[in-house]
Amino acid sequence: MKRLTITLAAIALALTAASSVYARQDDIDINRLNSSLDQLANDPTLGSYAQAEQARARDAINRLAQANKHDRARDLYLAERRVDLAKSAAQLQDAQVQLTQLDREHDQILLENSRRDTEIARRELERQRLQSQLAQEEAARAQEEGQAYSQAADQARAEADQAKKLAAAQAKVAKAARHEASLAAEAAKAMRSQMQDNAPATQSNSGH
Repeated sequence: MKRLTITLAAIALALTAASSVYARQDDIDINRLNSSLDQLANDPTLGSYAQAEQARARDAINRLAQANKHDRARDLYLAERRVDLAKSAAQLQDAQVQLTQLDREHDQILLENSRRDTEIARRELERQRLQSQLAQEEAARAQEEGQAYSQAADQARAEADQAKKLAAAQAKVAKAARHEASLAAEAAKAMRSQMQDNAPATQSNSGH
């Protein structure tokens, strides 16, 4: 009887230890995501941008904290992607503000603006890719949860389609920006060539 009691106590202790390890892993992931999101929110430049995306990321972390063992891996993945999306959206908005400021400066910055347009398009494509990926994951999750979540799945699919359309539009914007930069460079080259061609004629007239 005493040996059975000792065995049961050992099993209980092992289960408690395993549960403690799982809880600690939970805490590590949640603290890591909260820390990453807090760093974005407290950033003096990026913190004021992408407020909606930051709120959604915070909600995803809260869902992770309440998730059971079966759903934890999926909710951890979604929370990480939400944090990545918030960072990407904040960087995009910051780039857009910088572009607006550059637009007010001299025409000589046109080539730099074109490069920034390309960077904005790249970041927008990355944001749309993340958003599309999240939308597909959330649509799959909604379908698994049953008929009650069918409307959310339809909305997620619509967001994914919209993300693809916006990505295509941003690619066109980037192409147009590169073309505009090329035209500006050719115009500047032609103007310099014309000035150089006129210079000898002016010097010759001054000699007479």
